[in-house]
Amino acid sequence: MTFRFAGATLGSIVATDYRTAAVFERVGLDFCCGGKRTLEEACAQAQLEVGLVDAALAEVAGDATVEMPDATWPADRLVRHIVERHHVFVRTLLPVIGAHLDRLVRVHGSRHPELRTVAAHFAQVSGELQLHLRKEEEILFPYICALTAAAEQDAAPPPNMFGTVMNPIRMMEAEHQNAGNELELVRALTSNFSVPDDGCATYRVCFEELAAFDRDLRLHIHLENNILFPKAAALEAAVTGGRRGGG
Repeated sequence: MTFRFAGATLGSIVATDYRTAAVFERVGLDFCCGGKRTLEEACAQAQLEVGLVDAALAEVAGDATVEMPDATWPADRLVRHIVERHHVFVRTLLPVIGAHLDRLVRVHGSRHPELRTVAAHFAQVSGELQLHLRKEEEILFPYICALTAAAEQDAAPPPNMFGTVMNPIRMMEAEHQNAGNELELVRALTSNFSVPDDGCATYRVCFEELAAFDRDLRLHIHLENNILFPKAAALEAAVTGGRRGGG
C-alpha cells in the first residue's frame, strides 16, 4: 500500500503543514527532537499502525477547501457555518495553543521574557472567548434562527428577554473588540508571530497556530459583525414591524 507521507520525516511533515503537529501530539510521536525519523520508523518504534497515522495526516493536510459564506446566505445558515467551522476551530485550538505557550515559557522564558506576557494575553482571550461562544450559542443564535423561521413562515415574532436583538449584538461586538485588542498585543509582542533564531520546532508550530487562530478569528468576527448581525436586525424589524427598534 502506498502512503501519502511515505519516506517523509516527522519534522518535514510538520514544516510543510503545521496542522499535522496536532496529529503527532495526539498519537504521541515526537516531531521536535525526534523529527528526523521517517513516519514509518516513528510508527514502528511506537507500535502504531502507519496507515492510520498517514490517513489522519492526509485528512488534516487535505482540508484546504473552506466554504466562504456571503451576504446571500440566510441567517440560520450563517449561524450553522459559524458554529460548525469557527466555534469548533476556536474550541479545538485554545487548549493546544495554551499548552504550547506554557511549554515555551518553561523552556524559553528566561531568554524570551515576552513569552510570559504573550501567554497571559492569550489566557485572557481564551477565558473570554469560551464564555462568549456559550452566550452566542445559547442565547443570541437561537433567537436569530427563530427570527429566520418566523420571517420564512410569516409567523409571529419569537419571544425574547432582551428588548431588541441589538442589545446582545452590541455586547458581542464589544467582546469581539476586546479579543481583537488582546490579539493585536500578541502580534506586537511576537513581531507578527516571527520565530526567533533560537526557536525550536514547538516554538514555530505554536506561532503558526497563533497566526492561524488570529486569521480565523478575524474572518469569524467579520462574518458576525458585517453579515450576520445586520441580517438579524433586519429580520427582527421585518417580523415585528419595527416595534423592537435598535435605538
